[in-house]
Amino acid sequence: MTMTAEDSRLKRWLWGAGSRTALQVAAVAFVVDQAHKWWMLLVYRIVEKGRVTITPFFDLVFVKNTGISYSLLDQSSYGWQVVLALFSVVVSLALWIWLAVAGTGRVMAWAIGLIIGGALGNGLDRLLIGGVADFFSLHAFGFYWYVFNIADVAIVAGVALLLYDSFQGSRNDAANPM
Repeated sequence: MTMTAEDSRLKRWLWGAGSRTALQVAAVAFVVDQAHKWWMLLVYRIVEKGRVTITPFFDLVFVKNTGISYSLLDQSSYGWQVVLALFSVVVSLALWIWLAVAGTGRVMAWAIGLIIGGALGNGLDRLLIGGVADFFSLHAFGFYWYVFNIADVAIVAGVALLLYDSFQGSRNDAANPM
């Protein structure tokens, strides 16, 4: 079976140079996030324990976030959770296509993989438990930051890598003018 020009164009939209790396990174981020969440809920039983102090600035606690970052757009209805889960799939697909078409380097593949893995991990939580399971609480001097999870760490690390990668290109362009 030979590949037609249309098949080749479709493949370029779905698979690029960094796609394998991104897929592997996304899978690892997703699996580690989900394994941790289910361990915290079913084995460690954080819900029954309540807040557990680990250090003077770090606690474990269960919070079900039914909104987005910092509980923005907070709605507890399951229909809203499905909308947010679908949004995470749409964003992940858009990032995947961007990576496949851009065909950039390893750093961008890692960044996109981390973001996709984290987004899909939080999206699955929304479908299974009606919100995102968050556990890590950092605090100091009476100020509490938001409670987060491994998926959130993956997303933030992915965004940081995207920013780093964007500055790398700019520095190379500035160093090598036409």
